[in-house]
Amino acid sequence: MNVSKGLLLLIFCALFGYSHAQSKYTISGYIKDARSGEELIGATVYVQELGTGATSNAYGFYSLTLPEGNYTLLYSYVGFINQKKALTLTSGQTINIELSEESVQMQEVVVSAQKMDENVTEVKMSRENIKIERIKSMPALFGEVDVLRSLQMLPGIQSAGEGTTGLFVRGGSADQTLMLLDEATVYNASHFLGFFSVFNPDAIKDIELYKGGIPAEFGGRLASIVDVRMKDGNSKNFAASGGIGTISSRLTLEGPLVKDKASYIISGRRTYADLFLKLSPDEAINSNTLYFYDLNAKMNYKINDKNRIFLSGYFGKDVFGFDDVFGLNWGNTTTTLRWNHLFSPKLFLNTTVLFSDFNYGFDINDGAQNFQWKSNLQEYALKLDFNYFLNPSNELKFGSNTMVHRFSPATIKPKNSNSIFESFALDNKYAVEQAFYLSNNQKISDRLSLQYGLRYSLFQNVGPGRVFQYAPGVPKADNTIVDTVSYGRLEKINLYHGLEPRLGARFLVDQNSSVKASYNRMRQYLQIASNSTAGLPIDRWVPADSYIKPQIGDQVAVGYFRNFKDNMFEASVEVYYKWMQNQIDFKDGAEILLNNNLEAELLSGKAWAYGSEFMLKKNTGRTTGWISYTLAKAQRQIEGINNGNPYSPRYDRRHNVSLVLTHELSPRLSLSGNWVYTTGSAVTYPQGFYEVEGQRIAYYPQERNTSRMPAYHRMDLSLNLAGKKKPGRKWESSWNFSLYNAYARKNAFTIQFRDVINGDPGVSEFDDDLVINTREPKAVKTSLFGIVPSVTYNFKFQ
Repeated sequence: MNVSKGLLLLIFCALFGYSHAQSKYTISGYIKDARSGEELIGATVYVQELGTGATSNAYGFYSLTLPEGNYTLLYSYVGFINQKKALTLTSGQTINIELSEESVQMQEVVVSAQKMDENVTEVKMSRENIKIERIKSMPALFGEVDVLRSLQMLPGIQSAGEGTTGLFVRGGSADQTLMLLDEATVYNASHFLGFFSVFNPDAIKDIELYKGGIPAEFGGRLASIVDVRMKDGNSKNFAASGGIGTISSRLTLEGPLVKDKASYIISGRRTYADLFLKLSPDEAINSNTLYFYDLNAKMNYKINDKNRIFLSGYFGKDVFGFDDVFGLNWGNTTTTLRWNHLFSPKLFLNTTVLFSDFNYGFDINDGAQNFQWKSNLQEYALKLDFNYFLNPSNELKFGSNTMVHRFSPATIKPKNSNSIFESFALDNKYAVEQAFYLSNNQKISDRLSLQYGLRYSLFQNVGPGRVFQYAPGVPKADNTIVDTVSYGRLEKINLYHGLEPRLGARFLVDQNSSVKASYNRMRQYLQIASNSTAGLPIDRWVPADSYIKPQIGDQVAVGYFRNFKDNMFEASVEVYYKWMQNQIDFKDGAEILLNNNLEAELLSGKAWAYGSEFMLKKNTGRTTGWISYTLAKAQRQIEGINNGNPYSPRYDRRHNVSLVLTHELSPRLSLSGNWVYTTGSAVTYPQGFYEVEGQRIAYYPQERNTSRMPAYHRMDLSLNLAGKKKPGRKWESSWNFSLYNAYARKNAFTIQFRDVINGDPGVSEFDDDLVINTREPKAVKTSLFGIVPSVTYNFKFQ
C-alpha cells in the first residue's frame, strides 16, 4: 500500500503542480499517411524552439499545450518525409497532417516504425515493435510470413519448439501472454497445431510487445502483452494486394466508402494442402482433410471532427480430418466496435465493445465408438479509455474494463444410437472481471521522465454453478468429496481483488544514452490447464475459483540504452528479476480433459525467473537487422512435485541467440537471413525399464525436468525480387524465394524411449552414431523438417 499511496501522490502532484502564470493554448489533430489516409501510430510532433513534443496515440491523435508565441513544428515518422510548419500561437488550433512516404524503399532498411532515438528518449522499456515490412522480408516456413514467429527472434522470448508460434516471455508460460487483436482477446493464436499464427500480415498495421514495464491500461496476464492493430482501410483510393504461396494464398481489398470519410478493408487467407491430398491415388491419403482459413474485416466512419466509429472482426478456422474416422476443428471469432470521441483538444475517449469466442471440437467415427465433443470459451467486454493531454510534460490515461467470461469445457454426445458412449457435459463456469486504472507520463526535467500508474482489478465467480466440499486434512479426490454447494444465476461464489502498481523511469545520461528502470505487478485470473507446452487447441482454460487462486507476478528491470552514428546503431542491455505466486502444476498422471473437479489434480506454489538480454540493431543503410543474446533461468517450487525442490519448467532455456539481417543487393533485390540457437528445453527422461507380461515399461524418477533436449539451431534464407517500377503504373509485384532450415539441421521435435529392432529404419537415434542390431529400448529422435524451400508471388494494386 505504501507504493500505491506514493504513486497516487505523484499523480496528484502532476495534476495540480504546474504553473498557470502564462497564457497557454492547445494544438491538436491527427497524423495520417497521405497515400492511404491511415492514421500513423507513434508519429512525433517536435517543437524546435522548446525541445519538447508529443507522440500520436493508437488512433493517430496528438495534443500539445504551449505558451503563446512563435514556433516551428516538425512532424515525423520513420519511412516518411518530415514536414515543418511555422506557427504563431495566439489561440487553440486543430492541425491535421498528412505525411508522404519516402521515394526510396524505406521499408527495406527500417527496423521499427518509431522515431529513430525513441529507444533512448522514451520511458518505455522491455518493449518491442517490428515494422510489418520487416516481417514480410524475413524468411518464412512454407513461404507463410508469420508475426509471432518473427517475435520469437527477439531477446527474452522463447518458442515451444520447431515451427510453433507460442510465446514464452521472460520465464512465463504461453498462457501468461495476452494476445490482443484490435483490443479483443485471442485465446488460441495458432493455425496448423501451432505452426502458423492467426495474424495475417496483410491486414496488420502495428504490433507492439511488452515484456516488462507494462503500462497500467493493460492487465490480465503475468508475462507479456502482444497488442496487434488492424489496418483501417484506404480512405482515398481502391487498393488490392495479396500473394500466391507454396501452401496458401491471400487477398486483401480496401478502399473508401466515402472518400476521406469512411473506408473498409477485407483480407482473407486459405491454405490448400487438402486440394493436393485429393490428387493422391491412395484412399488413405485422399480422404483426409487439412486446411485453415481466416478472414479480417474492418470499416470506419468519420461522423464529424469529434466522432469516429470503427467496426472490425476476425473469423478463423482449422479443419483436420483423417480417413473419415477422426476429425478435429477449432477457431476464433472476435468483434470490436469502437467509438472515438474528442471532448476537447486535450481530452480523448475511446469506448470499446468487445466479443471473443474460441471453440474446438472433434468427432470419432469408429463403429460403435463414435461421439462428438464440443468446447467453447466466450468473452464479452466494455472498455473506456481516456487520454488527457494535460500539458507538454504530463499525459494522463485513465479508464475501466469490464469483462464477462463463459467457460464450457466439454459437451459430449453420441453420434447415433449404436454408440457405446452416453451424453456427458462438464460444468459450465461464469465469471466477471473488472479493472480500473490511472497513469501519467511525466517529464520531470530534460533528463528525467517517469511513467507511473495504478491498476485495481477484481474477479468474481458467479452462478449458476456448484462447488465441491472436501474432507479436511486429506488430499482432494473424488472419494474425499463430502458435500456440494450449488449457486443460482448471478449469485456470487467468491471474489478476488487487488492493486497492481506500475512504475517506470528514464534518465538521460547524454544525448545518445539513457538508463531506465521499471517495476510492475500483474494479476492473472485465467490460465490453461495442460500437460503440454506446445499450446494445443484442446488445452483447457480455467478461471480462478474457490480452490484455484489467481496468479500474482512482480517484475523489476533495469536497462542501459545507447545509440551510435546518428541513430544508425542501437545497443541495449536489460536485466530483470520476476517472482510469481500461486503457480499451478499437475500431479503425475493427472486427468484433465474429462474432470469436473480439476482442483483435485492441481498443486500450487511459487516461481521465479531472471536473466540478461543484449541487443544490437542496425537501422539504416544497405544492411539492416539485429543480433541478440539472452541468458536466462526460470524455476518453480511446488510442494508435492520434485520432492518439494525447485525444478525447471519445460520452457526454461539457458541460452538464446538470434541473428536477423537484410542486405539490399540492388534497389530491386534484397537478401535476408535468420539464424537462431537455443539451449534444449528441460525434460524428464526415464531412468530405466521394467517388463510386465512381455511389455517394456519406462520407469520415470520423481525428479522433474532434470535432463535437456539437444540444443536447437537453424538458419533460414530468403531472396526478395521486386518488379520493375514504372511511373504512373499502379500494379506492383515481387517474388520471395525462401529456404527454411537451410543447412538441414535435424532438430529434435520429440524423443521417444521405445524398443528399436534392427536399426528401425526411417528414424534417427538420439545418438546419431549408434548402430543397433538387436531389440533394445533406445532413445529415438523425431525431426519434423529438413530443408523446406518455398516460393511466393506477392502483388499490390493501388
